[in-house]
Amino acid sequence: MTMKRSGAAWMPADDYGRGLPKFSVNLLVRDVKASLSFYRDVLGATVHYADDDFAAMNLAGAEFMLHGDHAYDHHPLHQYIAGTAEGRRGMGAELRVMGVDPDAVEARAKSAGVTIVQSAADYPYGWRDVMAADRDGYVWAVGVAQ
Repeated sequence: MTMKRSGAAWMPADDYGRGLPKFSVNLLVRDVKASLSFYRDVLGATVHYADDDFAAMNLAGAEFMLHGDHAYDHHPLHQYIAGTAEGRRGMGAELRVMGVDPDAVEARAKSAGVTIVQSAADYPYGWRDVMAADRDGYVWAVGVAQ
């Protein structure tokens, strides 16, 4: 694993790992720091910690993390992302989080030049949501129950 950070991590990896909920998401991204503006400023995620290799965040109670591609360069998963730096990742997956104002996210996404996959609207499945894509093509559907 190639690390760009200098100094110690924010907490021991095993402490963080053991503290995660039963389900969490880890996204591999080209550039962790460049991705943070989407998650923090558009989606409104709380950033627990971030460096060049890793970020730990929470969005409406959902814990998730980002790892830079380089941090997985010795991991078997790396072969699946090799060559996709300009392509989309996570094709066909929607990361859905309830409890986030979709209209506010859409407004922030437009201001930031973020790709809006589907505009905020009321849908027959009982949500008002918006779908926005991060710089690596991960699609987030966030909204509220109607």
